[in-house]
Amino acid sequence: MGPYSEEVQFNRATAIKRLLDNNPQLDPLYKAMWKKHLLNLAQNETTYNYRVKNIYQHMKKGPVIEWQE
Repeated sequence: MGPYSEEVQFNRATAIKRLLDNNPQLDPLYKAMWKKHLLNLAQNETTYNYRVKNIYQHMKKGPVIEWQE
């Protein structure tokens, strides 16, 4: 995740809207999922940073793979 960008968020929203508009046959479950993603896009830097912090603060630091020797 990079720094907050209104342009990137707008592009994401446009892409999701285009997906929904161009695929009327989309399964209702997937349509609901994409609508939720659209509504949940961060609309300001404060919300974005809060979400990033909550995602990464509980991640374990160190190697992803524990190698056995």
